[in-house]
Amino acid sequence: MALHRGSRKHGERHISVNPFFGDADPVSGMTEAPPTHRLPDAPLAPATAYQVVHDELMLDGNARLNLATFVTTWMEPQAGVLMAECLDKNMIDKDEYPRTAELERRCVAILADLWNAPDPSAVVGCSTTGSSEACMLAGMALKRRWTKRNADRYPGARPNLVMGVNVQVCWEKFCDFWEVEPRLVNMEGDRFHLDPRAAAELCDENTIGVVGVLGSTFDGSYEPIAGLCAELDALKERTGLDIPVHVDGASGAMVAPFLDEDLVWDFRLPRVASINTSGHKYGLVYPGVGWALWRDSEALPEELVFRVNYLGGDMPTFALNFSRPGAQVAAQYYTFLRLGREGYRAVQRSTRDVATYLAGKIEALGDFRLLTRGDQLPVFAFTTADHVTAYDVFDVSRRLREYGWLVPAYTFPPDREDLSVLRVVCRNGFSHDLADLFLADLTRALPGLRRQQGPSGDKEAATGFHH
Repeated sequence: MALHRGSRKHGERHISVNPFFGDADPVSGMTEAPPTHRLPDAPLAPATAYQVVHDELMLDGNARLNLATFVTTWMEPQAGVLMAECLDKNMIDKDEYPRTAELERRCVAILADLWNAPDPSAVVGCSTTGSSEACMLAGMALKRRWTKRNADRYPGARPNLVMGVNVQVCWEKFCDFWEVEPRLVNMEGDRFHLDPRAAAELCDENTIGVVGVLGSTFDGSYEPIAGLCAELDALKERTGLDIPVHVDGASGAMVAPFLDEDLVWDFRLPRVASINTSGHKYGLVYPGVGWALWRDSEALPEELVFRVNYLGGDMPTFALNFSRPGAQVAAQYYTFLRLGREGYRAVQRSTRDVATYLAGKIEALGDFRLLTRGDQLPVFAFTTADHVTAYDVFDVSRRLREYGWLVPAYTFPPDREDLSVLRVVCRNGFSHDLADLFLADLTRALPGLRRQQGPSGDKEAATGFHH
């Protein structure tokens, strides 16, 4: 979560209250304008408080036009009703809400089957607040397994985790919080994610695992998980080092099973110890819910599992937080039940079709060069063509924001800091019609951009990179 500071006294302001907010008589309903950074002295009527907050939130961007986020921005009304009915249920209190706990168990079983676990009944899994927490839990399991195998050398030896420089920021946080050395495979040329051989070369006796990303947030491409496992198999033959793999499938683990069924990336690979995904991304559920699954109990050390008994029963839990609503878990099971395999396949196919269609149309404008085409994740990245000198991607992002579109512009990490791109994330609800409207606004912006004397250099005004 973002960190915030309290307000200074001299910076305090008050919220204006419209006389019409009074329930019956606008005059008698008028109240003193409440402060923004301290509790008001007296209560407000619920309708007044609602309208004050509602009006301020109107200044937020339109979530449906946010092409920066991977997070689901549309669900059916029935899902919204179901979530509202479950907001008061504490997910951690499995004894008090046994049916919600059962829906969580079923979701884990569904994912174990979807990800081709050799023995779905042996899989251990849990819901989380999102993929960031799921990744933290997976990283903790990797470190604890390594620690037990190296009890004679730890804590003297420092553990490390190998991953591509393109990983989501949660992996950097994990390494910082749990004192693990991050070993990063940099980008090179037109390779914008991890290289299996380079990853294997970074491994040693202190490596707790390697992270492979099924769907890079930088450009939407899949990392070669099978190739990574093959390199680590070869490493074991040469050196005896047996390095497990965690697949960060925040987005791709809910796309590849339906659209890329021949792609081997999941528990079919014996070296894959754990997988995570975001239910609130291509799992098609409002935020926030994620899932973490381990191949078997050996992959998740028992000592990491807490057994809590003071809420009415013995409940094994593995989480960084405690209380959270059961609404998102209920919504995930609703979506699994509602769509089934064929429904998910249809939704993800439609989303990928929109992505590849829009990428092709943008390429045809002549001003841009595609890095990816949306044919893996329904996500594509593009930059300005070599002949374009009047403007840059940050100018495009800023101009599109004037039309209401939020499109991130950002610079790639090492060793491709020279490359700045725009990225479009296509999600369920971003239809062909909306894609055409986006294309029309981009086309409308180009003449003004082409008349510039050069890039504005104003990167702050552009929509930044968001995972």
